[in-house]
Amino acid sequence: MPPLARRVIQTVPVVLGVVTLTFIMVNVLPGNVATTILGESATPQSIAALEKQLGLDAPLVERFGDYLLQILHGDFGSSVRTGDAVLPTVLDRLSVSVELMVLAQIIAIAAAVGLAVLAVRFRGGVVDKVCSALASAGISVPGFLLGVLLVLFFAVRLRLLPAVGFVPLSGGLAANLKTMILPAVTLATAEFGVYYRVVHSQMLEILDEQYVDTARSKGITEVRVLIVHVLRNALFPLVTVVGLNVGRLLGGAVVVESIFALPGVGRLMIDSILQRDLPMVQGVVLFLAIAYVLVNLLVDVIYTLLDPRVRGSLA
Repeated sequence: MPPLARRVIQTVPVVLGVVTLTFIMVNVLPGNVATTILGESATPQSIAALEKQLGLDAPLVERFGDYLLQILHGDFGSSVRTGDAVLPTVLDRLSVSVELMVLAQIIAIAAAVGLAVLAVRFRGGVVDKVCSALASAGISVPGFLLGVLLVLFFAVRLRLLPAVGFVPLSGGLAANLKTMILPAVTLATAEFGVYYRVVHSQMLEILDEQYVDTARSKGITEVRVLIVHVLRNALFPLVTVVGLNVGRLLGGAVVVESIFALPGVGRLMIDSILQRDLPMVQGVVLFLAIAYVLVNLLVDVIYTLLDPRVRGSLA
């Protein structure tokens, strides 16, 4: 069986495991969906009647089987607060979260690659040490603290950017980016530190390769050697790291969207947790987990296609 087909098949038990764990965790949490829906007017009789209506009185195994069938039909359940279907609600919020994560990735990768090239070009000097210190600081500073500091400086003190709120792309690209730049920088900072270390260490390792010395002996400038011959080969491991960091981005997006009041999937999950809207929480967690598995599969395939040493393994 071709490795690509094998990777696709391997995602099936992973997704099934995620579905199972999500269902179990949500159903063992204290609290009762029927009580949440009825609120203060709940009585033992009304709770029992609503549980029967919702199928909550059935055995856990039977409810799990029904839930699997619902998912296979694209039904992730409905909110106990609003009655809205979970999947359309998540998809409505998804564009905000995707834009935030894409901008964060662009900022993190651009900063990491640029500073890594600069640090290797002046390795051992002050520039190298400053770049490494910035990467360490990016990893060390908590996202929620950095977000607050950016708001205090750029929004409160300088009044250059809004502290909270969101303008969709339909409201204009400039207005949209103005509301997204601080959240994206906040989310990108930790990823920048990780990416910088990967690219920097790979470039230093590649500098000792024989083909680099050959390129230098041909009179090619040092900057061209670093960019064309060293950086290009150092970026392959970064593809894998970017894919693995999708989970960190999803977790960071929850915090960032809460700080900057962005109407994304992360904030939807936080609001659902606070409102004890368990079907919505279950649907959001499941959707994000499946998205994470599929993104990692996509990155794995992209890496295989980009690397000529393993490209033939897809045959």
